[in-house]
Amino acid sequence: MKISGTGSVLPKKVVTNEMLSRFLDTSDEWITTRTGVRTRHVISDEKLDEMAVEAAQKALDDAGMNPEDLDFIICSNVVNEYVTPQLSCIIQGGIGAACPCIDINCACAGFIYALEIAESFYKAGKVKNVLVVCAEEPTRMTDWTDRRTCVLFGDGAAAVVLTPGDNIRSIKLSASSSTDKLWQYRILQPTPYITKEEQDVPLQMKGQDVFKFAVKAAGRDISRTLKDAGISPDDVDHYLLHQANIRIVNAIRDYMEQPESKFHSNIEDHGNSSSSSCPILLDECNRKGLFKKGDMVAMSAFGAGFVSGAVLFEW
Repeated sequence: MKISGTGSVLPKKVVTNEMLSRFLDTSDEWITTRTGVRTRHVISDEKLDEMAVEAAQKALDDAGMNPEDLDFIICSNVVNEYVTPQLSCIIQGGIGAACPCIDINCACAGFIYALEIAESFYKAGKVKNVLVVCAEEPTRMTDWTDRRTCVLFGDGAAAVVLTPGDNIRSIKLSASSSTDKLWQYRILQPTPYITKEEQDVPLQMKGQDVFKFAVKAAGRDISRTLKDAGISPDDVDHYLLHQANIRIVNAIRDYMEQPESKFHSNIEDHGNSSSSSCPILLDECNRKGLFKKGDMVAMSAFGAGFVSGAVLFEW
């Protein structure tokens, strides 16, 4: 398969570090030096499903494709207002498609997991055109009195259209169960028979543990994709990493021993938008004309679970 169209949507509300410092014990300097984030887009009056539909339509327009031509839709999402129906089904109706659709929850690595699922369908000869949508609102998961987490995140949606081709050179996925490092609990509807103790806990994160995992996993996953494709890090024209923290991005860059010019970033004004992070960055690079036909692109993401993945593709 190959990527034939991209699209993304961001909420209109922009929250600066200075705005956060009005109700948190923090400052622009504290946040920027530790995370690289200066502003983030936060959902206010938007609905995530409507943003997802708009991102999907932009990707279809970029690919010059009609919704009825789609054979499958995969949506990556951690949390949204709907428990059911699945977000992909809402997107299907919103764009006017008529194909099967599924949701996956692979945290911040969801885009790469979705690409691997799509690639499997292509190899099985079951699809020609696939839509992948990542729509996330992690700002609804955090405690906005906790400066360790709420300053990191932003919301957004992005999509890509996949068509037949031979541009995916390698995809590698990995998982290592470590559920106490990054997690959230929520209370479900009670029944007359529930006797266990339950609690509603916003997103919790052990930052140093996440940092160590991210750098190790990303370096390993990217190296595996390059080895599988028979190329060196120097042969890659663009590195697109999950925009979780600028320190993580810089550490991975050092590990790969590659110049900063190859590592595109939008964390400064986006923050961490979970699985939509990578496809938002991809769409922005595409629309800026940064990719040339034949360029090699390496993408890596990592998230709660822990799960991670990398993909190497030709533009």
